[in-house]
Amino acid sequence: MIQTGQITDTILMVRPINFRLNEQTAVNNYFQEELAIKNSEINAKAQEEFDAFVIKLREVGVHVIVINDDEKADTPDSIFPNNWVSFHKNGSVVVYPMYAENRRKERREDVFTRLEEEGFLIEDIIDYTSAEEEGFFLEGTGSILMDRVHQKVYCALSDRAHEELIIEFCEDFNCMPVIFTANQTVNNKRKPIYHTNVMMCLAEHFSVICLDAIDDKKERKNVEKHLKESGKEIIDITQEQMHQFAGNMLQVLNNNGKRIMVMSLAAHKSLSKEQIHKIEQHCEIVSSDLTTIETCGGGSARCMMAEVFLPKK
Repeated sequence: MIQTGQITDTILMVRPINFRLNEQTAVNNYFQEELAIKNSEINAKAQEEFDAFVIKLREVGVHVIVINDDEKADTPDSIFPNNWVSFHKNGSVVVYPMYAENRRKERREDVFTRLEEEGFLIEDIIDYTSAEEEGFFLEGTGSILMDRVHQKVYCALSDRAHEELIIEFCEDFNCMPVIFTANQTVNNKRKPIYHTNVMMCLAEHFSVICLDAIDDKKERKNVEKHLKESGKEIIDITQEQMHQFAGNMLQVLNNNGKRIMVMSLAAHKSLSKEQIHKIEQHCEIVSSDLTTIETCGGGSARCMMAEVFLPKK
């Protein structure tokens, strides 16, 4: 297992069984769209995209642990495990409160058993899920982007990311919160983007971010200040590129310690030559076609990967 302070070579992914457009998340995920085909076809296409994506990651030497979705649970968004759980190098596992009731069924203890079988050490489970009873939510590394080296947490407020919980998380992990609001235009109105990780990606030495999504100039300047203070090059993307999931990327390592930026084919195609050149100064790009998953799920490559930072036994 290879890690730096910020990135890891081990990813947990969940293969879908009941993937479709989740009506409970569509109320505030404006990236989701209907497809005029049967749910069974949507699921079959999503499985094909998932399997091809896993093969690509493994071919470049990323360690991927695949868990099969539970057939008994109707969990259309199980393909996005990074929203309900995160795994930390101090041996902590964090379990998060979820906005959509049917997404709460994604939380599974057998996932932890599987990681222990793979030789990982779990020392502690930090569970924030009781906040659901009060209507407070924080959806994992969809909501919070951790700069693990500089002990900062970037988070865009939304129905799925409440300030009280962000602050609680930052206290528990001794991090500084960098809180802002990021918006997108929906029917000519500015509405909060549901997850931070669709408008921003945090890599070791750079950040891909849609600064135009941060309407408040003070907040935008504050985000830029924190990124620059931490030595991150800012690669700014447009709102159009954000809607092609160009903000939804994840930097990982392979088994030789090589740095790789993982994204969808749509995200890759949306980038300019200059943006690609800037990313390739730091790491190789690997992209995969995730059209069905992006269209119906409103999430992309980064959402599908839960990073494993746990220590080995």
